[in-house]
Amino acid sequence: MAQEHSIDVAKRALREQMYLRRGNLSTRERTEGSAKLAQSGLAFIDLPPGVIIAGYSAIRDELDPARLLASLAGAGHPIALPVTVARGEPLQFRRWTPGAELRPGDFSVPVPGPDAKILVPDILLVPMLAFDRQGYRLGYGAGYYDRTLAALRDQREITAIGLAFDIQQVELVPHDRYDERLDWVLTPSGLLKIER
Repeated sequence: MAQEHSIDVAKRALREQMYLRRGNLSTRERTEGSAKLAQSGLAFIDLPPGVIIAGYSAIRDELDPARLLASLAGAGHPIALPVTVARGEPLQFRRWTPGAELRPGDFSVPVPGPDAKILVPDILLVPMLAFDRQGYRLGYGAGYYDRTLAALRDQREITAIGLAFDIQQVELVPHDRYDERLDWVLTPSGLLKIER
């Protein structure tokens, strides 16, 4: 119990630090980062036709995957965006076509409407505040992505790819037994494969 408490304290401290670090990026750095992400694409993994890719709507200075998602949709991949169903539950993913209207969801995150088809992704693009070379990521503290990854991995094979700016890499992300590791991390300058 004491160890979990100390991990929570360490995570909170790192969150504060990473909000500031990411928030100090210029508009130009953000725009260029998004463009480089779309340029590099997901050529490092096998993407047969019809592979379902779940992205996210960028908030809070996150690396914006919008151009990457548009490129993937143009190549014929169904795109889904996450929606919170209930606190403590895994995310749900709803079909979305780039350019289609979104509505404000929980935490003011733009989401597809309730009539959008529910999809189960094969590839999950994951936002974050920080990451390390072991594939651990620091999120915002609600645990949605950890629960979602655990639930999906219980059902099927899924590839989790973290998207972040290079400055979001740290030596060690505090983690406990509930934290799910990423398979890859893609940044504007390149790719990190997580070795198991």
